Amino acid sequence: MRRGEKIIYAVMAVVVLAVMARNVFTIETQKQPDKGIPFYTTANHQLMREASDIYRVQGCRQCHSLWTVKNMMETVPAPALDGIGSIRTEEWFYNYFSAVSPQTILPSRLKKQYSMPSYASLSEHDRRVLAQYMASLKVQDWYLEQTKKMEYEKLTGKTYKN
Repeated sequence: MRRGEKIIYAVMAVVVLAVMARNVFTIETQKQPDKGIPFYTTANHQLMREASDIYRVQGCRQCHSLWTVKNMMETVPAPALDGIGSIRTEEWFYNYFSAVSPQTILPSRLKKQYSMPSYASLSEHDRRVLAQYMASLKVQDWYLEQTKKMEYEKLTGKTYKN
């Protein structure tokens, strides 16, 4: 091996070692404890089973995701329901599901054919079950604050202040 080749290999080795050392240092200094999955439910097993049956029969999954990642190519851009109970009450959900026109309570930004349908024709029991279950879908406080901050900054371009 020629002298020039040795110098090139030595420089390459130094660069590779420097990058590896930087990566190890960066990983060690940026470690934060895993906060876990931010979504949870306070519903008991029976409520979960009843609500899941209604959710499936009514076809809610065609527009909304729940406990899953939504495929944007296959679904309507309706909101994910994970954690929705942290921002709405059980009474609000009951009124929403009971409304003949849910858009009077919460206007839709979607095309008319994708608007939230009325569930006023469901039995009162089924509407109460859905309302109770939706209200039980919670999100950890740290995640809610983080989401509020990101949405505020994205929509306004200003720094979020508590």
